[in-house]
Amino acid sequence: MATHGYEGGRLDLPFVGISTFGKRPYVADWGAIDADVAILGAPFDFGTQWRPGARFGPRAVREASTLFSFGHAGAYDHEDDATYLPGDVRIVDIGDADIVHTDTEKSHANIETGVRAILKAGALPVVIGGDHSINIPCIRAFDDQGDIHVLQIDAHLDFVDERHGVRHGHGNPMRRAAEQPYVTGLTQLGIRNVSSTSKEGYDDARARGSDILSVRQMRRLGTQATAARIPKGARIYITLDIDAFCPSIAPGTGTPSHGGFLYYEVLELLQQVARDHEIVGIDLVEVAPDYDPTGSTAILAAQVLLNLLGFVFHSRRSEG
Repeated sequence: MATHGYEGGRLDLPFVGISTFGKRPYVADWGAIDADVAILGAPFDFGTQWRPGARFGPRAVREASTLFSFGHAGAYDHEDDATYLPGDVRIVDIGDADIVHTDTEKSHANIETGVRAILKAGALPVVIGGDHSINIPCIRAFDDQGDIHVLQIDAHLDFVDERHGVRHGHGNPMRRAAEQPYVTGLTQLGIRNVSSTSKEGYDDARARGSDILSVRQMRRLGTQATAARIPKGARIYITLDIDAFCPSIAPGTGTPSHGGFLYYEVLELLQQVARDHEIVGIDLVEVAPDYDPTGSTAILAAQVLLNLLGFVFHSRRSEG
């Protein structure tokens, strides 16, 4: 693997070079992935019901991630007295799944192919959307990976079964996930106010075992108690919709909802979940950069993903 940063004799500032995720190596051949983590872009937003633009999310998050491209030395966190993502955590960027305009099924199938390639290589899949419908092919790709529990952090329940024949839009992914026999349950956090799902959808979700908490309910419980509600020993797939955050810090999304999380609320929860559970997959969705001229939403997304990956591999190393 080629060195970069000071080891390569270059300053390599964030605005220099090609915007792969974290400036990590690009792997074009999906049959030759050799890494601990593989980043896949899913620039698909045909599932949106209001404002489009999340198709540009992967590019924006990748570009924002270069701000945190600290090379192979890792990132030292003085609060935790830990160095996260040292050089022996191998992260690669495998580019984007091919999107066929107006064709949801082909586009989703291409996303699923990418996730399956990552899993076949034994790497952790991290998929950057795209609207939340891209979670549907991501979850499908786990059909031979054993049981998983889905942790959803989101403003909306996304548990619609079908509307006017639409089953694979961004209001459907958690309903589609719950149908899979290997998805043993869902923990749905941040769900609030006027949501995208009717009361019948909430009743259906709870009947299928979902644990649903709003932002205020989670705040009353606290991070530790919230994390403790996830079944012990469950292998966790994390799906993070950027609209889970308050639009005051994440305006760049198609369906903003006030009353959302602030940064450390989500970060501390993710850190605790990574300590307690095996994380088997991650997607981050609904970043629509054109609604945020400051770029802060994409920076938030990149920062959360890099910190989460740091927590996951720090925990794996500690257990090892």
